[in-house]
Amino acid sequence: MKPSKPIVRKSTTAIALGVLILMGVSTYYVKEPVAAPALQTTQPAIPVTVAQVHNKPVTEWNDFSGRIEAMEHVQIRPRVSGTIDAVHFHEGQVVNKGAPLFTIDPRPYQAALAKAQANREMAKARFSLAKTELARSSKLIVQRAISQREQDQRANDLLEAQAALSAAQADVLSAQLNLQYTTIGAPVTGRVSRAELTVGNLVGTGPEAPVLTTIVSVSPVYVNFELDEASFIRFARNGAKGSTGVNNLPVFMGLANETDYPYSGRVKSLDNQLDRQSGTLRVRAVFDNPGGELTPGMYARVRTGDSAPRPALLIRDQAVGTDQSKKYVFVVDAQNKVAYRELTLGPVIDGWRVVRSGLSEGELIVLEGLQKIRPGDVVDPQPAVDAVAFDAQKQPVRF
Repeated sequence: MKPSKPIVRKSTTAIALGVLILMGVSTYYVKEPVAAPALQTTQPAIPVTVAQVHNKPVTEWNDFSGRIEAMEHVQIRPRVSGTIDAVHFHEGQVVNKGAPLFTIDPRPYQAALAKAQANREMAKARFSLAKTELARSSKLIVQRAISQREQDQRANDLLEAQAALSAAQADVLSAQLNLQYTTIGAPVTGRVSRAELTVGNLVGTGPEAPVLTTIVSVSPVYVNFELDEASFIRFARNGAKGSTGVNNLPVFMGLANETDYPYSGRVKSLDNQLDRQSGTLRVRAVFDNPGGELTPGMYARVRTGDSAPRPALLIRDQAVGTDQSKKYVFVVDAQNKVAYRELTLGPVIDGWRVVRSGLSEGELIVLEGLQKIRPGDVVDPQPAVDAVAFDAQKQPVRF
């Protein structure tokens, strides 16, 4: 039997050779060089549209909400009681001052007037008699034909007759007024409402007297609105205060279905104090209404501004971005890099935004392409087509 040791040695040798082969292969793959990807070191400039910051004199406008009110609003109530005999108008009709509106049955008041006139004639007769008696007694007292007491009595009778005559004349005047009140006329010129009570209804007088109809004046009309405190301070610093300065404030109005402000008016008055709760001041403006289309109660869009144009920095409103509560623009420097710039803004005037602070005249800002850039990016600025701006007199001027 042959020994097994030589067999073990050959197996060990084979294993060793296999290990060496594998190590060689592994070493070959580890040492194989790996090509690194090429890194891009420059980025192309981002094309954007830019525009300049302009400095132009403008009138800054502020918009408010108001209501149209009639300058005269009258509730027609009866001044004497009685039955309505006639209604002399049509609903919605424009009536002149003094035109008859209602007639209350006048017959009881005609009778009262006749009675008062009769009493006045009686009082006149008594007064005439008392005067004659006093004249006669004055002659007799000289002759000592009557006593002094009788003379004094007749003098007193004349005074009483004179007082009674005055009272009778007052009764006649009162009766005449009551008779006049049976015809109810228009106290002002304006548009009349519907008749709340018609023919045949009995009406009374006093605090509980019913409203028969209402009349509102047509032209001119008031427009009342609330002015915020900041706007009031700006107007006051520019001379629009007191009874004369308010007349220098331009004010325009548009209705709910209009986009412009076709009506031109004037500020009549400012209230004498601000409301502490709302921080606003009541303002009343006057507008002519020759066509009668401005009806009391209508919603009014009111625009008012400074009394004279003032220099202001202007940018296109589309260039302004919003970051939560902040407003900003991207400014392009001389190296065509963009920078974030926070702004304090004023009102918008026909697409142009007034800039209170944050920019200087002549600076370039990004107008289009805001969504493609970040602060520090290099841009390829393309000037915007010169746009039409809005000047102080609301006339287009080109920068």
